[in-house]
Amino acid sequence: MYEDRVIGILKDQKISLVASIPCDKAKDLCFLLPEHFPHICLTREEDGTGVCAGAYLAGGRPMMVIQSSGLGNMLNAIMSLSKTYDLPLPILASWRGVENETIPAQVPFNSAIPGILDAIAIPYTIIHDSREFDRIGEVIADAFAHSRPHVALVLPGAWDGPESCRTQTPLPSRKREIAVSYRRTVTEPVMVRYDAIRVIARHLDRQAVVSNIGVPSKELHAANDRSLNFYMIGSYTQASPIGLGLAAGTSRDVWVIDGDGSVLGTGILPVIGSAQPENLTIFCLDNGAFGSTGNQLTPAYTGTDIELLAIAAGFKNTWKANTGEELEQVITGLGRGPNFVHVMLKPGNSDVKNIPLSPHQIRDRFMAAMK
Repeated sequence: MYEDRVIGILKDQKISLVASIPCDKAKDLCFLLPEHFPHICLTREEDGTGVCAGAYLAGGRPMMVIQSSGLGNMLNAIMSLSKTYDLPLPILASWRGVENETIPAQVPFNSAIPGILDAIAIPYTIIHDSREFDRIGEVIADAFAHSRPHVALVLPGAWDGPESCRTQTPLPSRKREIAVSYRRTVTEPVMVRYDAIRVIARHLDRQAVVSNIGVPSKELHAANDRSLNFYMIGSYTQASPIGLGLAAGTSRDVWVIDGDGSVLGTGILPVIGSAQPENLTIFCLDNGAFGSTGNQLTPAYTGTDIELLAIAAGFKNTWKANTGEELEQVITGLGRGPNFVHVMLKPGNSDVKNIPLSPHQIRDRFMAAMK
């Protein structure tokens, strides 16, 4: 089978983790991936950009396998994370919309992909048929050699061959009982985000920490700058995906300082709930606002309860903290995860200085400290 050959190519390239969303044209490959590699099944492609970034920062060799239409969901994350920090990101994309396509909705975006990738200077390699599958290895090698994204666009005809009847069998049981008893009191917040970050910062030792974009990263830098802090410059919604990728690649505890707007904007919570990484803790600092852009209110201000979302997503250990004392108690009692700590805050930004580090300096000292 051609899919087995591709699996062999990925192994030859020492791929250590695959993040994927299936495509019908490459469905047999998608069935095989979890059998041969540590695998994260995504719900949205852009989250894979963060997952792969985290896995690489932990010393791994990750890649993504997707349908090409998913590139449209990934473009901002690729440019603001992979390109900004110069992180390798090999992507195997089943290229829809250009060869015997029967679904009209696949055509407008997918037919424009080469021009789009050219415009943003992301290299790509077109795989026309199975005789060119060795070029997938070249794509992976180039991504890691030059610390950049590189896309293998695989035309559907490349998979043509003996008909396969491969399925995921036997299917695991879905039988389970679901019982939720949930009652929380949210008092009028007394802390702003910097108060909570200073509490968290006092407990930092060997943990790898990912801090959310904008002011939260600046506040963590002011509270406790350390090499094991990965400060995000951009990439809205990608803090927790990076944390998941890190946790998959290290035995070290990983803490993520995320926010309510960012958590509500990603599909990563169910992915974490499914993966159950025991070394991952998410601190959702919920001020009910988009803090770095002027404190415009989010749906979490008086509506959505994000701790309850985390429980529904599969987090076994969740807490809500309304005060600094409550947050201290939660942190000192943390055990194995995945953990979700929902910290209730009032809007407000501190007057802290910009981080005097370039993206490359943040990347390099973090990766050195992870060894």
